[in-house]
Amino acid sequence: MKITDARFIKSSFSKDDLPPDIYPEYAFIGRSNVGKSTLINMLVGRRNLAKTSSTPGKTRSINHFLINNRWYLVDLPGYGYAKVSKKDRDQWQKMIFDYLRNRKSLMVLFVLVDARLEPQKNDLEFIKNLGKNQIPFLIVFTKADKVSNNQLIHNITLFKKAMLRDWEELPELVITSAVTGRGKEQLLEIINSLNQDFDAFGRKQIKVKKDNKND
Repeated sequence: MKITDARFIKSSFSKDDLPPDIYPEYAFIGRSNVGKSTLINMLVGRRNLAKTSSTPGKTRSINHFLINNRWYLVDLPGYGYAKVSKKDRDQWQKMIFDYLRNRKSLMVLFVLVDARLEPQKNDLEFIKNLGKNQIPFLIVFTKADKVSNNQLIHNITLFKKAMLRDWEELPELVITSAVTGRGKEQLLEIINSLNQDFDAFGRKQIKVKKDNKND
């Protein structure tokens, strides 16, 4: 898929303020400072479509971008560390899960995980909550260019092992780098395939591949 047009549509602070759900949607989320905005900009080939910042927790709204007049890319607030109050973080969490549970046009959630790090508790807890709520998702490892290949394999292997403590099988995993463009075509192919399903059937009822072991 070639991106020929990418436009910011609006920022929303509640599910009642979202744009009409007439296009298939692909949402991106991750721990604060995971490189989400940089990855989004790489994906659509725009330098400043999503605003990047050195300050964790900058994204505080649900941001919709219309791509090729065909589908929405949705930039969600991060989770984990942010220089905000617990009250604000709790409000963001509620807003995010209201969106994820109720948005009929949401095709899949891309959960971004920093490939430089060994498994992080807040990533694993967030992913577990997705399973409990039967929200379809993929794992996207970011910043793969920042570590050696051996370290990359090591960290991803540990992440898989950590997930398998609670999951019977793993979701699809994509390794990316906003610097080299690694993973871009794979992500766009996933989106393109799901767009075709949306045309044929409406929202694709993707099932999370399994329930949590302990649920």
